[in-house]
Amino acid sequence: MSIVDTPERRQLRELTRAFVTREVLPHLDDWERAGEVPRALHATAAKLGLLGIGFPESVGGSGGDLLDSIIVTEELIRSGGSSGLVAALFTHGIALPHMVAAAGARTGGSLGGRLGGTLPSADDGLIERYVRPTLAGTMIGALAITEPDGGSDVAGIRTTARRDGDHYVVNGSKTYITSGHRADFVTTAVCTDFPGSGELTLLVIDKGSPGFTVGRRLEKLGWHCSDTAELSFVDVRVPVANRIGAENTGFLAIMQHFAAERLSLATQAYATAQRCVELAVRWCRDRETFGRPLASRQLVRHRLAEMHTRAEAARSYVHEVAIRVAAGEPVVTEVAMAKNVAVAACDQVVDQALQLHGGFGYLRDAEVERHYRDARILGIGGGTTEIMNEIIAKGMGL
Repeated sequence: MSIVDTPERRQLRELTRAFVTREVLPHLDDWERAGEVPRALHATAAKLGLLGIGFPESVGGSGGDLLDSIIVTEELIRSGGSSGLVAALFTHGIALPHMVAAAGARTGGSLGGRLGGTLPSADDGLIERYVRPTLAGTMIGALAITEPDGGSDVAGIRTTARRDGDHYVVNGSKTYITSGHRADFVTTAVCTDFPGSGELTLLVIDKGSPGFTVGRRLEKLGWHCSDTAELSFVDVRVPVANRIGAENTGFLAIMQHFAAERLSLATQAYATAQRCVELAVRWCRDRETFGRPLASRQLVRHRLAEMHTRAEAARSYVHEVAIRVAAGEPVVTEVAMAKNVAVAACDQVVDQALQLHGGFGYLRDAEVERHYRDARILGIGGGTTEIMNEIIAKGMGL
C-alpha cells in the first residue's frame, strides 16, 4: 500500500469529492464570471475539516501533513474543480504557515507554552487573532511578496518598514496578490533596512488600516474565480505585535515555506493533466467523425496513451519528493525538478486535450478550456520554470 493511498486518505479523497460535487460544481461557472468565490465557501470547507488540513489541531487546524494537503488539492481538481479554485479557497496555505512556525506549533502537538517551553506573546496573539479565525472560515488571508518591479527577486524587496515606537511605518506596493481583494489581512514581506538590502521581516497588515489601499482587480488569462489585486502602503502604521517572529528573519521564513508552495503547484499541474486526460478519453469515446468514434483511431489512442503516461509519471515523481519533504529531508533541488516535471506534463497534456476536443474545446462551455487557461500560471507562480532551472543547476554544482 502506498503511503498516499491509506484507508484514511481514501476517506479524505471521498470527502473532498463529495464537497466538490455538492458545493462547487453547480456554481463554478458563475464564480468564474464573478471573478471570486463566495466567503461562505470558506466556512463550509472549514466545517468539513478541509480548510484546516495540514495545520495542527493546536492552532485550530484539522491535523494531517503535507501529503494530506496534496490529496485534497489533487482530488479537488480531479473531481471537476480547478487550480483557480485551489488558489482562491486555500490562499491561507501561503498566508498562515509563517505564523504557525513562528509560534512553535507542530503537527499533532501543542503550542510551545503547553509543552513547557516559552511562547512569544506576540506570536501567540497572531495565532488567536488570525490563524484560528482563518481556519474556521471566518477570515481570509493573503500573502504579499511580489512587487511591481521585483519579479522573482525576493531579496530585492523595496517595501520598507521603519520602526517608530510600538509600530512600524510601512511604505511601498505589492502586485499579483492572490485573494488580495477579499483578504481581511495580508502577511506582508517588508524591508527593515534600506530598500533591496535583503533584510526582510514579515508583518500582518489588516485591511482597513489607514494608508493601506487595495487597488484595481487585475484581469487575468486564467484563474478567473481567484481574485488578484495590487496593494499600496502609504505611511501605514502596523503594531510591532503584528510582526511574525524576530525582525530580519523574513527571508529565511519565506524560503523555508517555498517547498510546500511549489509542491502544491506541482500537484495542481499533474492533477490538471490527469483531469484533462479523463475529459479527453470521455470525449473521444463519445464523439464520432466519419461514422466512427474518435477513440477507434490508432493515432488518437496513441495520443491519449502518451498523455496518460506523462500525467501519471509526473504524479509519481511529485509524490516521491513530497514524501521526502514530509520526512524532513532538505530536497530543494528535487522540489524544483518536481515542479518543472509536473508543469511540463500539464502544458503538453492540456494542449493535446483541447486539440482533441476540436472546436468545442475552444468554447467557455468546455471544462477543458478552463484548464487550458488556468494551467499557464503554474510555470510562473511560486518561482518560474527558469528560476527552478537555476536551482536545479546549482544543485548539480554548476
